[in-house]
Amino acid sequence: MKPAVRILLPLALPLLLLACSPPARAQTPAQKSFAQIKSLAGTWEGTLTTFPIAKTYQAKHLQVTLRVTSSGNALLHEMSVPGETDDPITMLYVNGDRLFLQHYCDAGNRPRMVAKASADGKTIAFQLVDVSGSRKYGYMEHAVFTTIDAKHHTEDWTFLEPGNHPVRAHFDLHRAQ
Repeated sequence: MKPAVRILLPLALPLLLLACSPPARAQTPAQKSFAQIKSLAGTWEGTLTTFPIAKTYQAKHLQVTLRVTSSGNALLHEMSVPGETDDPITMLYVNGDRLFLQHYCDAGNRPRMVAKASADGKTIAFQLVDVSGSRKYGYMEHAVFTTIDAKHHTEDWTFLEPGNHPVRAHFDLHRAQ
């Protein structure tokens, strides 16, 4: 083999492979929002407030755990309030060009919501799409995640009681781990 070919062949092969690789795609808004929410993975602690005031929950301490699962394709959100037997979970995932939230509620149903991010990407609001299961005892109809910084975020959840009476829960959360 000629010396020039020996030098150029190792240089040409990586360039050829690079030219044949698919182009990098820009993230969709849903993927950007999902990446933002996944950055909240970890354990969070804070205070729960409700409006109208629900004496059972008002000013209670709560813990929220967010865990990336399914090879990065889903985020598990689990909430616990000391002294409560309920431990509702929520799954967040991207489907096509939309970010979904599916809440597994102690009311016995599974509301599904779709996200819309704010212009700065720090606030992600979820609007109700549909509800699987009975609406007899009410259902979660809205959720908002707001990232303040890497160690602080808030969540606002709206539960619609029978008779269309909304109860809003606000979680002010700080990273525990």
